[in-house]
Amino acid sequence: MLLTVLTPVEELLQARDVARVQVQLADGVGLGIYPGHAPLLAETVAAPLRYEAGGEEHALELDAGILHILANEEVVLYVPGELRAQGDLQAEKTESARFERLAQTLLAALDGQDEEGVSC
Repeated sequence: MLLTVLTPVEELLQARDVARVQVQLADGVGLGIYPGHAPLLAETVAAPLRYEAGGEEHALELDAGILHILANEEVVLYVPGELRAQGDLQAEKTESARFERLAQTLLAALDGQDEEGVSC
């Protein structure tokens, strides 16, 4: 699998050939993701992201965010993160606003799945 962790201004992580990913969902459930996992859109809580790649265990402390599992064995986590860019405050505000719009869109899609009776 391909694992990507994104903030509004940077890519924190991109790992290829990931054998397993473990995240904590907002409903309190720990989720193990393996190759072939069904597509999913879910909210995560602040907790360590654990993954196995190249036969080694890795962990990354993350804020709450949005998990998106795509059908092509790609796992993407969107987290607000800290804006690390220096310089133009307007650029930081623009990036932050873009992330907020993305987060709202993904959460609306998740709410739509719940209303349609699709269980996560």
